[in-house]
Amino acid sequence: MTRTEERLPRVAAEPRHVRPGSVDLADFVGESMLLLGAGATVLLQLALRGVGHGVADHSTTLERPLDRLRTTMTYVYAVTLGTPEEKRQMVRMVNKAHVPVHSETYNAFDPELQLWVAATLYRNGAEMYSRVFGELSEPDLEHLYRQSSVYGTALQVKEDMWPTTRAEFEAYWDEMVDSVEVDAKIRAFTRNLLSGGNAPFAVRAVMPLQRFMTIGLLPPRLREEFGLPWTRRDQRRFDLFWKVFPPVYRRVPRPIRQLSATYYLHDMRRRMAAQGHLI
Repeated sequence: MTRTEERLPRVAAEPRHVRPGSVDLADFVGESMLLLGAGATVLLQLALRGVGHGVADHSTTLERPLDRLRTTMTYVYAVTLGTPEEKRQMVRMVNKAHVPVHSETYNAFDPELQLWVAATLYRNGAEMYSRVFGELSEPDLEHLYRQSSVYGTALQVKEDMWPTTRAEFEAYWDEMVDSVEVDAKIRAFTRNLLSGGNAPFAVRAVMPLQRFMTIGLLPPRLREEFGLPWTRRDQRRFDLFWKVFPPVYRRVPRPIRQLSATYYLHDMRRRMAAQGHLI
């Protein structure tokens, strides 16, 4: 059994205290700090027109943002921290949910769109982990990169579509960031999304922080594409946050840092046992 097949995440301490090559996907997927980067990950996905239009036309994110967050996080935790059977069940449910998501210009089963979504999950996850715990060793980075292909290959992305090397991935990433164009439809959807949609008051109360993190973590070109303002003062505040937050976060006991993963895994298993609605 590999670590990604274990039922519960094993989260390491700071990477420099771990043997090279010993950190894997479970070591950062279980960390709740990844939720700070969730907004930027979503906007990166939406920037690709096929993904953006599919979400804008079919997603209930604006009406039921908490349910959509649960769905996304449940998929991530299921394919990385769940048992093989839980992973299979989740993939079947995602595929079923994707059936109606298509038009003349997009299809949720398009492996190229899925590849981009998987790439954003890997890239932002690795960046967030490095911001909080420091740079990883080359063996760890390579191991994490290999494992992260599961975000796409669990669905319709073929193994050979995942760039062979990290250098090839970075070239693919740069090309995508430089070439995607955000249209008016996606900008309008994004404005509603960043305002909190119809979320409960408690969620809207934290939206200023989430919006700030989302814009700050986006590549500058995509900030412009989305029409999102960002000033030098914003950048100074953003830089200060990332000086103060990591050492504070690392002092929090791991069981507390892992509460989001623990909660969503428990909720997934409860729903599966009761044959409840997951997607």
